[in-house]
Amino acid sequence: MAPHARYFLEVSYNGTAFHGSQLQGETPTVQKALNDALTMLFRQQVETFGASRTDEGVHAHSNFYHFDAPASLPSSFQYQLNAVLPDALALRAVHRPFSADFTARFAAVSRRYRYRIYRRKNPFLRGRAYFFPYRLREDALHSMAEVLLQNKDFTSFAKRNAQTKTNLCTITAARWELVGEELHFIVEANRFLRGMVRGLVGTQLILARRGQGAPELQEIIDAMDCTKARFDVPGFGLYLEEIKYPEGTLEPVFDTRRRD
Repeated sequence: MAPHARYFLEVSYNGTAFHGSQLQGETPTVQKALNDALTMLFRQQVETFGASRTDEGVHAHSNFYHFDAPASLPSSFQYQLNAVLPDALALRAVHRPFSADFTARFAAVSRRYRYRIYRRKNPFLRGRAYFFPYRLREDALHSMAEVLLQNKDFTSFAKRNAQTKTNLCTITAARWELVGEELHFIVEANRFLRGMVRGLVGTQLILARRGQGAPELQEIIDAMDCTKARFDVPGFGLYLEEIKYPEGTLEPVFDTRRRD
């Protein structure tokens, strides 16, 4: 039987419960949990396709997956799916795309990430932000964020063996902010390379700790060599915050004001 329609699932998850978002056989991942839950509800194999890959430990306030439904969605679909999903994964909303060949990954126009750092020991932030209790030149952090906006080729921040045809990315926003007692790095771009955001954070932190800044970061970018960057900040400090699609291309299926 032909699929009834294509749907976009907007989900949030605690990344520490999964070995990343992308399907890896029987390893617990976000995509596997969605596939298993949908297959159970529809009683036939259902496969999802994600908008943005997140590594092990990385959280998401909002990520999207599309799938082709083998039947109409009942009004109780959101409640039913949340009931069978793991506690660390929640369905936030269901959308219909304007076109049946609209895909979650390739139709997205931008993605925004946030990396959270705290510098005073706090047990309630364990697994939710990165404890980095070292002195930093905050003026250097701000100047390095400006450098990122002036570059396109981020080969130095792409992990080896990444299956990408180009390392060109257009960063449209990059900044450091103080949020309460936390220090946050926010970055938005049309696309990101594998490990790129953690590489940007780790490299800026080590440079700012050394008292270095924008010139040294530009040298690393110009080197186009990933061994010059630092990728060793933990995944649990990183949050996929928002994915944007062209205006008017997604329509909510259910009243999002209703509670499950």
